[in-house]
Amino acid sequence: MTIQVYNTMEGRKVEFVPRDAGKVGIYACGPTVYNYIHLGNARPIVVFDAIRRYFKYAGYDVTYVQNFTDVDDKIIRRGQEEGISAAAVADKYIAAYFEDVQQLNVLKADVHPRVTEHMAEIIELVQQLIDNGVAYEVNGDVYFAVEKFDEYGKLSGRDLEDMLAGARVQIGDQKRNPMDFAVWKAAKPGEPAWYSPWGQGRPGWHIECSAMSRKYLGDGFDIHGGGADLIFPHHENEIAQSEAASGCCFVRYWLHNGFITVNDEKMSKSVGNFFLLRDILENFPGDVVRFFLLNTHYRSPIDFDDEKLRVAAKSLARIRNAYAVLKEAEAAGGGHNAEATAALAAATETLRNAFAAAMNDDFNTALAIAAVFDYTKALNSHAREAEIAAVQAAVEAIEAIDEVIACIRTKAKEGTDELTPKLMELIIAIRQQARSKKEWATADYIRDELKKIGVVLEDGADSVHWKLID
Repeated sequence: MTIQVYNTMEGRKVEFVPRDAGKVGIYACGPTVYNYIHLGNARPIVVFDAIRRYFKYAGYDVTYVQNFTDVDDKIIRRGQEEGISAAAVADKYIAAYFEDVQQLNVLKADVHPRVTEHMAEIIELVQQLIDNGVAYEVNGDVYFAVEKFDEYGKLSGRDLEDMLAGARVQIGDQKRNPMDFAVWKAAKPGEPAWYSPWGQGRPGWHIECSAMSRKYLGDGFDIHGGGADLIFPHHENEIAQSEAASGCCFVRYWLHNGFITVNDEKMSKSVGNFFLLRDILENFPGDVVRFFLLNTHYRSPIDFDDEKLRVAAKSLARIRNAYAVLKEAEAAGGGHNAEATAALAAATETLRNAFAAAMNDDFNTALAIAAVFDYTKALNSHAREAEIAAVQAAVEAIEAIDEVIACIRTKAKEGTDELTPKLMELIIAIRQQARSKKEWATADYIRDELKKIGVVLEDGADSVHWKLID
C-alpha cells in the first residue's frame, strides 16, 4: 500500500514518491530560541517526529533535519532584558528545548543546524540571488525582488497583484516593491553581525531555512513541514528564493499541521492564551501530552484544556493496562487455548493492517490509535489463554507500533512504569493475606477504594489480576 500525503502546494492528497528510492529527506522548521517552547510549538515537533518514525517503520532510510533560529530580533531583545548576549540566550533556550521535548519522547533530529553556524552557506545563497538578478542591495541590506519570480504565491494561493494592492509603503522604506523581503540585513549598533560582501550584517529569517535545508538535503528534497502559520510568508518566501537561485524544484511535498485553540480561539502570544509546555508538564506526564496531540489528525485543529488531557491520560492508561496483560502472558509462557490463540492472531493481523492503512492515509495518527484501542479488547480477552507464538506476535506488533506513537511503553518520568506493577503486587498481596485470615471487611475496603481511583481487581481461581478503568 502506498503512502498518501496531503500536499499543501496542490491542495489535495497525492501519492508519496521520494526523490531517491527507499530514502526520505525531511526538513521541519524549528523554534526561534528566545523563550521556552509552548504547546503550539510542541505540536509540529511531535507531529513530524511521528511522521519521521512512521517512514522508518515503513522501511525507509530517513534523514531528518530540524533547525534552530538562533539569531533574531526577539533573541536580541531577550538578551537585553536578561542582561546576557544573544548567543547566551540561544544556548539557554536550546538546552531547555531538549529538556522539554525529551519528555514528549521526541527523537533528536539527524541534524539540528543553527543559523549562526551556517553563515557561509547563507551568504553564498544571497550572492547567488544577486548574480541571478533576483535580489538587490541597498545600503547594506539585500532584498529579494518578488516580481522577478513569476510563481510567487503558488503555495499560499495568493495573487501578487492583490497583495501589492493592499500593501502599505512605509516612510523611509528603501525597497523597490513593498512586497520585497530582506535576505540580508545591515548591522545595527549593539547587534550580532557577520562580515559579508555587503558589509557587516545578519541574515533575514527566510533565507536561513533555504540555505540549511539545501546543505543537508539538496535541491528537490522530499518533505518540508511546519505549522500552518508558516505557509505565508515564511514558506512562500523560501520557495521563491530557493527556486530563483537553483532554477529547479525546492521541495516535492509541503505538509502543515493545524493550530491549537483554547475555547475555539487560536492559541497566540498576542492574545495571551498560550501555555508553556514545561508548565503543562508540571501537571501531566509528557507521554500523555504526546498522546493527546497525536489523538487528532495533524491537519485538524486541537482544542486544548486540562480536562481533555485528563481524558487522554485515562485512554492511554487503558492501552497500557492491556499491554501489561500481554507482557504478563508472555512472561508466563502463554496458554493452551486454541480458540484464544486464533482470536488473538486474527486481531493482531487486523491491527497491523488497520495501523498501516491509517498511517498511509496522510499519517492519520488518530485512526491509528483507535486501531490500537480496539486491539486492547482482544488482549484483555485472549492474551492470557493464547499460545506463546500468538502472544509473542502480539508483543512484536504492539511494540513496533509504539516505535511510531511512542506512548505505550515509556513514561516521561523514569521508573513510573516499573513502580506501578510492583505497588499493585504489594497491595494485592496485602489483600490476599486479609482474605486468608477471613478479614473480609479489610479485603473489601481495599477492593472498593482501588475502584474509586480507577483500578479494578479481578479475582480468578488461582490469581488476582488488576486493570485500569475510566
